[in-house]
Amino acid sequence: MTYDPMKDDRLDMRNRGLLAGFEEPMLSQAADVATREEALAAANTPEALAAEEAMSELLGMLDNEDVMPSKGLRITTESLVSHPDGNTINLQIIRPDTDEILPCVYYIHGGGMAILSALDPNYRAWGKTIAHQNLCVVMVDFRNSLRPSSVAEVAPYPAGLNDCVSGYHWVTQQQGALGIDGDQIMIAGESGGGNLAIATTMRLIVEDVSVKPVGLYALCPYILGAWPSEACPSSLENEGVLISVANNHPTMAYGIEALEAQDPMAWPGFAAEADVADFPPTMISVNECDPLRDEGIAFYRLLQRAGVLSQCRQAMGTVHANEIFGAFMPDISRMTARDMAGWLKECSLAR
Repeated sequence: MTYDPMKDDRLDMRNRGLLAGFEEPMLSQAADVATREEALAAANTPEALAAEEAMSELLGMLDNEDVMPSKGLRITTESLVSHPDGNTINLQIIRPDTDEILPCVYYIHGGGMAILSALDPNYRAWGKTIAHQNLCVVMVDFRNSLRPSSVAEVAPYPAGLNDCVSGYHWVTQQQGALGIDGDQIMIAGESGGGNLAIATTMRLIVEDVSVKPVGLYALCPYILGAWPSEACPSSLENEGVLISVANNHPTMAYGIEALEAQDPMAWPGFAAEADVADFPPTMISVNECDPLRDEGIAFYRLLQRAGVLSQCRQAMGTVHANEIFGAFMPDISRMTARDMAGWLKECSLAR
């Protein structure tokens, strides 16, 4: 039976209308591929590029000044040299236009580690929503594995993770210039950015950095590497609701070798208790009607078994990464932004 969002009683009515306008799920592909080269070729067919252009037009509508105003904010971009590859990446910095020393959210964008950019209009809008909670937001634009972000190079794991770690180090080194409190830096990200937020935290712990993140806030993390999964029923129950994960293109592009090696820094669904035992306080946020819902919940339960101060929240009636569609559902975006600010405060109290 064809999925009809208008008959899905779980969905917020606004999501029913939104999904009814899609001819097919986002990120859908016709068939699996055998190599990274095939995934790259499929991502650059005329049909794929036309679908990307259509998605860009939709996302371009989401930076609505009436809903997410720029007034009172300072928005800048910076570039840095990432290590160890020596490539250049960009960061978008959004903060209240004040000299006040602020807590910081180091934010990693979604897109399956394969597509999208922190400089896209929807992320600018989402960053403004977070910044209006009296926070400094630094959004890192790492190298994607399928299509360029704001830099031309695309590269597989660990390129994107290296860029995210390098960006974090830059933030800690520039805390005076950024006007942030180095003791109140929280790492956050959604979907593929949730994967990278977890993996960046894991890498920083292994490196034993001097300026550690005070907390972690991972939204709908994309961490299994292979779908569907019988252990995560939502990957079957919600397949095709806004997004499709029933293909291997992002996995093949980002890190099939790392998947085969069960590397938790590429695919944190493989993490063991020892890998997360030293995590800072962590919030996992999931969406009810998301194929990725249950892998996020499973990661929360891993944190609990490891003795990490952690919580898990589920936003009812929502689809994957609903928070970044703020122009359509601003209350959901603002509520989550307020929760992020609240969790950062709780993390600071727990130090």
